Amino acid sequence: MRNLPVRTARWSARHPWRAIVAWFLFVALCLGTGISLGNNAATAEDFRVGEAGRAEAIATEGGLQRRATEHVLIRAESGPLDRVAADAAARDVRARMAKLPEVAEVGQPVRSADGTALRIQVVLHGPELEGRKNVVPLLEQTAQAAAAHPGLVVEETGSPAISKGVNDQRGKDLALSERITLPITIVTLLLVFGSVVMAAVPLLLALTSIAAALGLSMAASHVLPDAGVGTNLILLIGLAVGVDYTLFYLKREREERARAAGRLRPEALVELAAATAGRAIVASGLAVIASTATLYLAADVIFSSLATGTILVVAVAVASSVTVLPALLVKIGQRAERRAARKAERRARRGRPAATTETATSRSRRAYARNGRNRNRNGHGDTHGNGRVLGALLIPARRHPVATLAASVLALLALAAPAIGMKLVDPGKDTFSRAIPAMQAYDRLTAVFPELLVQHEVVVRGTPDRAAEVRQAMAELGRRAQADPLFAQHTEPRLRTSPDHRVHVLELAVSHPASAPEAIASLNRIRSDLLPATVGALSRVETAVSGDVARGQDYVADEHAKLPLVVGALLLLSFLTMAIAFRSAAIALLGVLLNLLSAAAALGALVLVFQGTWAEGLLRFDSLGAIASRVPLFLLVILFGLSTDYQMFVVSRIKEAREAGLPTREAILHGIGASAKVVTSAAVVMVTVFGAFVALHLTEMKQMGFCLAVAVLLDAVVIRLLILPAALLLLGERAWWPRRPATHRPATKALGSGGVAGVPAAPPESDPARVR
Repeated sequence: MRNLPVRTARWSARHPWRAIVAWFLFVALCLGTGISLGNNAATAEDFRVGEAGRAEAIATEGGLQRRATEHVLIRAESGPLDRVAADAAARDVRARMAKLPEVAEVGQPVRSADGTALRIQVVLHGPELEGRKNVVPLLEQTAQAAAAHPGLVVEETGSPAISKGVNDQRGKDLALSERITLPITIVTLLLVFGSVVMAAVPLLLALTSIAAALGLSMAASHVLPDAGVGTNLILLIGLAVGVDYTLFYLKREREERARAAGRLRPEALVELAAATAGRAIVASGLAVIASTATLYLAADVIFSSLATGTILVVAVAVASSVTVLPALLVKIGQRAERRAARKAERRARRGRPAATTETATSRSRRAYARNGRNRNRNGHGDTHGNGRVLGALLIPARRHPVATLAASVLALLALAAPAIGMKLVDPGKDTFSRAIPAMQAYDRLTAVFPELLVQHEVVVRGTPDRAAEVRQAMAELGRRAQADPLFAQHTEPRLRTSPDHRVHVLELAVSHPASAPEAIASLNRIRSDLLPATVGALSRVETAVSGDVARGQDYVADEHAKLPLVVGALLLLSFLTMAIAFRSAAIALLGVLLNLLSAAAALGALVLVFQGTWAEGLLRFDSLGAIASRVPLFLLVILFGLSTDYQMFVVSRIKEAREAGLPTREAILHGIGASAKVVTSAAVVMVTVFGAFVALHLTEMKQMGFCLAVAVLLDAVVIRLLILPAALLLLGERAWWPRRPATHRPATKALGSGGVAGVPAAPPESDPARVR
């Protein structure tokens, strides 16, 4: 397995066209298979959690489950409502809706308490979650009714219309993020490589990896249903890691080309790159996959969907980097050779002398002398072309490791402190963007019909012979609730019974948003007081409470219960992955601690910005007063994966230098310096991709994008350039415990003179594939 990247690169380099064609066929096959199979969306059953989920299962058993419901609101543009005109519009709306095959039931018009509006309830056929697909004809009929009654405002809202609006808005937001991300990514790659062709390669592989992963995710949804969030994550993570992995490989290939000084063919160069960067890419990809797989332990359809999307796109990105990328680099190298040969021929025809080629030995000597001068001038300074900024950032850790380590850790701990006060909330429809027309109509609807804000559903299952007794107890529960100020005072509780008289559902209205303290208190009142005192006192009956508030509260409680298991597995897998990769328990433990530190700092920044209101205008969001419940656990897992990713690349360079014979201190400084520019460039791409999601409307996606961008920035700058080198310099040879201290020898294999550890600096003259 260790030599698999090298063997794969060798085959791709020798058969470049086969590798390129095979890759694009693979992408087409993945995409075609996914499209032909279609996407298997999660059903309402897949989202059931806790007591609320148990209540919904019982209600479904009796045919009393929630159904997709819309409300058509009829009101005056201004002033009092013309009752005659409103009644005519209501009749028109009811007639239009009744003709639609998607509609199961049309209710009678209901007048608001202040007489300013009418509403008509429309129930759709099919499960609740399928309402988004079937609501379009209803919206069209509502628009036609509005045009037919110009003196009134006729508008439609409801969970199906809102879900469709959120989905449409998400699509526009993703298109916007692409317009922001792609130009900045292209500019960054141009600055790194200075070549349009080389800059296009990472983008090409990232986009094809995303396409293949999308197809595979559709196929995988038939095993693990898609909760509707996998596509967003594939786009978010795919572009970031796809560009990053390719960037690391390209950078290493360029280093090997510079060291070879024209003595090696492109086929040999990519093989050398595969022996170092290729192995690091595979190891880091496996680390990200292992970290992300811990989300499956949450046993939640949303986290499973997120994990599947991330694992697939990372796996495909790794595959592209070790298969088709070597082939592309060989073709680009051969093209460059032909251009150079043609240029030499033209010079010869014009009678100009060909440029003399400096020998590899003189190149190495001059480079070594130049590096030595730099070391003497600034004390082992930047010798890797990192520029003044990165060189300056590396100076504190090199000269004052204790002070640098202490100051950096304290700064990140201070940034992490707000995370202690994190509050979690399951974001409901009242948290969606008001730019969605259905949300604007929802606000107007609930302003005149506040009883529609929240509904609790008390579900009871018993035997048919006790149905009368159960209904009597539930009626008593309803009377007590109506007398309680936490519940809607002027709305009669609605009691429904299944045809077999086994299942009963009592609906209780609350005139507060689902996230309001009053709504949460009303749920607690039912569960701890009203239900035990009435229906709960009966023997041989099963009770449970669901509804808008119960779903969110039980979901958050379920996440809290699963958190120790997921985090414990995450820490263990991260430790084992790095310990196996570097054969060092100390390096693995240090990596886990640094991952925890950067993740905690990012979550602290998230709480600082999004839990308060001071940044609302700056980032254009409405504060929830809390963090979306799915965000912290998901981010912790993803951040561990990304941090381990960078740890793998940096420490692998240090390990390589150490095995090549450099003393420990020299190896650390060389590895950090050699990887600083490429890690920072990769971080710029990632921060751009993640930061673009802050421009989205959905608060949950804003929070994810912000936290990921901050975490990557902190990890690339503070962790990798300050804390990691300082800690490693202080640990010295102890960092590689329990391995024995290395026996240092002259670094004759690379690091400035031609190859990599274990790979000869110059190939045998008899190998025509390697020698020019």
